[in-house]
Amino acid sequence: QWNGVAVISRVGIEDVSVGFDDMPTWGDPPVAEARALGATCGGVRVWSLYVPNGRKPDDPHYAYKLAWLAALRAAARDWLETPTALVGDWNVCPTDDDVFDVQQFRTSTHVTVPEREAFAAFADDGWAEVTREHAPGYTYWDYYRQRFERDRGLKIDFAYASPSLAAGVTGAFVDRDERAGTGASDHAPVVVDLDL
Repeated sequence: QWNGVAVISRVGIEDVSVGFDDMPTWGDPPVAEARALGATCGGVRVWSLYVPNGRKPDDPHYAYKLAWLAALRAAARDWLETPTALVGDWNVCPTDDDVFDVQQFRTSTHVTVPEREAFAAFADDGWAEVTREHAPGYTYWDYYRQRFERDRGLKIDFAYASPSLAAGVTGAFVDRDERAGTGASDHAPVVVDLDL
């Protein structure tokens, strides 16, 4: 209902994949949601991702989220040898610095140990998260109570790159100005610069 991912390219789109192997399903009846779209653009394999939110740690959607991340990790191991990016809304705050008030989130999703371990496992496999070094700060702000204006946000949008792609990263930034406009998304675009 609210899920959706896209890939837009100025250098062409080839070999489009809707979902990945063994991607978990959700719902009644269970369906593969629109949460992963892969395409090759100018020699780079791009995976646009929208990781399930999880809702609450005791909700079945949380188990779905962890299963989804585990299945993505398993599929992504086969992609490490080519220039590949795993980009999008990961719905995980990997560190306490990635949430405006970690105490407020202590009983919520996004900051639990299993979610953080699932996110970190990609780095254990050889993926490099390439935005944090160049683009500190939040990428998401709820519309509730002027959280954007008060910078009470979350950093949940990331780009994991395979080793060959990570070697070409020259910078990244969070386009906060785009988030400030009328009708803007609650996420700000995260831009990664490459020299390939």
